[in-house]
Amino acid sequence: MSEQTERALEAIEVAKNTGKLKKGTNEATKALERGTAKLVVVAKDVTPPEITMHIPILAKEKGIPCVEVPTKEELGASAGIKVGTSAVAIIAEGDAKKIIAELKPAAKKPEAQKEEKAAETKKE
Repeated sequence: MSEQTERALEAIEVAKNTGKLKKGTNEATKALERGTAKLVVVAKDVTPPEITMHIPILAKEKGIPCVEVPTKEELGASAGIKVGTSAVAIIAEGDAKKIIAELKPAAKKPEAQKEEKAAETKKE
């Protein structure tokens, strides 16, 4: 498991106790659309994949970090529920603020970072 995945699951566990979560694809999508989500985590093993395909795209448009984790079971367990869940959105960070801040730069794709550097170079 990548460090980014572990940190995302840790952020969910911390926010579960000290902040507020929205669980499930619909709730996570609503949180993204309303701009209340601070971090969105999506499970890779969702079938059919069309169920959660829109979430990373929407998160990128809104500038909200989005992390993929391998299984719904891991995601559900970190969110404190007995069943797997396809997506979780953190809407109130609580004590997870620092972890989410660390995930923000890592959540950007390398292409996006290159584009930002190119834009900064043009400004100078």
